[in-house]
Amino acid sequence: MFTDSHCHLSFPELTEQLPAILQAMQEAQVDRALCICTTLEEFDSVHALARDHHQLWATVGVHPDNEGVQEPTLDDLLAGAARKKVVGIGETGLDYYRLNGRSVAEMEWQRERFRVHIRAARQTGLPLVIHTRSASDDTLAILREEGGFAGSASSPVSRGVFHCFTETAEVARAALDLGFYISFSGILTFRNAADLREVARFVPIDRILIETDSPYLAPVPHRGKTNNPSYVPHVARQIAEIKGLEVEAVAETTSRNFEQLFDRAV
Repeated sequence: MFTDSHCHLSFPELTEQLPAILQAMQEAQVDRALCICTTLEEFDSVHALARDHHQLWATVGVHPDNEGVQEPTLDDLLAGAARKKVVGIGETGLDYYRLNGRSVAEMEWQRERFRVHIRAARQTGLPLVIHTRSASDDTLAILREEGGFAGSASSPVSRGVFHCFTETAEVARAALDLGFYISFSGILTFRNAADLREVARFVPIDRILIETDSPYLAPVPHRGKTNNPSYVPHVARQIAEIKGLEVEAVAETTSRNFEQLFDRAV
């Protein structure tokens, strides 16, 4: 019924509880979860989760905020993408929230890492999982430059999802215009997220995914607890309230959207 399009079950606080989490997912009617890779060092663990559990899938990528880790080459990403049950590239993107005294100009290493991921997505045809924080202008600009979008007949059209969306309606509109989906997390249920709920009202239901981003951002009524994929129905219920829909309709549509985007996961 429900699909968690973004979680981190390879993180220690969730791996230690995996049997209980899988049982909780079944009880909550969460049929699938996409395990997101954030470093090449953890990729084998992320992939093993997908390989060993029928309801789990995986991506390959290096999070933009991770420093002091193995820098991904195009060949690294292509090799990871060739494994069974790997259905996306990322998470990737830009994050200028913690510059640690540096200027945006000094974050060129992050922008180049992002470009490598986009090139891998174009070459494999897999969707991108985009993380953007305090960097939406550059994120969109690089996607337009590198993405091979409509009008570029010589290369595939990039596609993907802006995960854990917290940006404005204008950014959402730009992402939608590029063909991307928008994924909402438990943040949507927070009391101070009225503006984000208006963004969710704006985004068409056939372009929405739902996620937990667990172990972070547990939705109300579990806020403050360690998040896990069994909590994703709370995000669906919030979207149902915003859209005036039945939660079953939101579950069906967002799961179908996931299948259309991550078509290897069907």
